[in-house]
Amino acid sequence: MTASTPPIRGRSRTAVVAAAVVVASLLLGACGDQTDEAIARREAQKNRDTSAPLFKLLPKDIQDKGLIQVGSDITYKPVEFRSDGKVVGIDPDLAEALGKELGVKLNFNNATFDTLMGGLKSKRYDLAMSAMTDTKERQQGLDATGKKIGEGVDFIDYLDVGVSLYTQKGKTQGIDGWEALCGKKIAVQRGTVSHDLAKDQDKKCRENGEEPIAMEAFDNDSEAQTRLRTGGVAAVSSDYPVAAYAVKVSGGGKDFEMVGGAPVKAAPYGIAVPKDRTRLRDAIKAAVDAVIKNGAYAKVLAKWDVKDAAVPEARLNGGG
Repeated sequence: MTASTPPIRGRSRTAVVAAAVVVASLLLGACGDQTDEAIARREAQKNRDTSAPLFKLLPKDIQDKGLIQVGSDITYKPVEFRSDGKVVGIDPDLAEALGKELGVKLNFNNATFDTLMGGLKSKRYDLAMSAMTDTKERQQGLDATGKKIGEGVDFIDYLDVGVSLYTQKGKTQGIDGWEALCGKKIAVQRGTVSHDLAKDQDKKCRENGEEPIAMEAFDNDSEAQTRLRTGGVAAVSSDYPVAAYAVKVSGGGKDFEMVGGAPVKAAPYGIAVPKDRTRLRDAIKAAVDAVIKNGAYAKVLAKWDVKDAAVPEARLNGGG
């Protein structure tokens, strides 16, 4: 009995080792499934619809990912904002409709508006969709002063909007248009067309010997609205859809009122795509045309009460 014991123990140890090897292999396989590459593959499978009408128009890297990364300032009601933790608004709704045509998901990434062009340059985003006005300067990667802020982009224009002024309700301080802003304080979002218009009007005030405009530029429009609500400024300038929404909902419609008449300097909103991504640009343009044609576009604009901003078809670099 004593002589036979070691061999029995040896066979038991071999079995244990073999079992351990199998378990380790399984564990390693499970760990391997958690790598970034594997996660990305699973996400692509979940988001991707290769049978979608326009899927084949997309560049291969987007097809493989099943995802288009979108840079956006998600603080611009009603164009894009968060509600109960979800990104909602005109742009996200349109992006969802575009994604159905393309067979991929458009994923929104939050950033301040004035960093979006740089984010495209660094390839952090595939495109920018953020109530961005199509201008010749932005097409060339410049700000309104001619300063280089990114690479040149192409715009797929999808809405026509103007810029509006609003004040505290019942406290217009005589502001009935841009010319009446001389000597007044105004809040704007940094880097926007409203900011540019305020600078232009300030220059005119000075040239005419009038008091300059005291401008306060904020990272987002919500901060500008807060400044107006507390009486820190006399007026805010925003894109018309944003101004109209703020007047309608802020304080149950009791906080603000529109002034200055019809929106000024109507210009197109564009989806910005780096100039070297021509295949992605053309796919997005085709998708915009498709949702205009199938009625999804009109439904989104009606939902957000911006039907007057509709365009009959997508345009390439129509601003400026």
